[in-house]
Amino acid sequence: MSNGPPGWPDRVPPAGVSGWEQAAVSWLLDQCPADYRAYAAWRRHPVALAWVTVRHLQADLAAMRGAWRDVRPELGPVLPTGTLGDVLGSLTQEGLRLRAALRSAELILEALRVRAPISPR
Repeated sequence: MSNGPPGWPDRVPPAGVSGWEQAAVSWLLDQCPADYRAYAAWRRHPVALAWVTVRHLQADLAAMRGAWRDVRPELGPVLPTGTLGDVLGSLTQEGLRLRAALRSAELILEALRVRAPISPR
């Protein structure tokens, strides 16, 4: 569906297209813990949802990188022989997914910031 910039999520129409914000909110909520859906403020203020989603994905990516770094010394000795490669492969794949999701969330945040009304501080 997407014809947005490189990294724009496929399920979200380009910024400015009718319905893009609702699709962006849905996509952003899919990147966060399910409990985030309970907060009505995220739906009312998509720029806030995008901002918190970026932070959430940054933390997830940092955790995945830490897990990749620590898996050998912490789990290597207790994993069955020959399985460490599978675990490292899964951590790598998840890290790549998170990096792509973070890029997409950053693009949505940028688009929403441009659209968001500027209010006096």
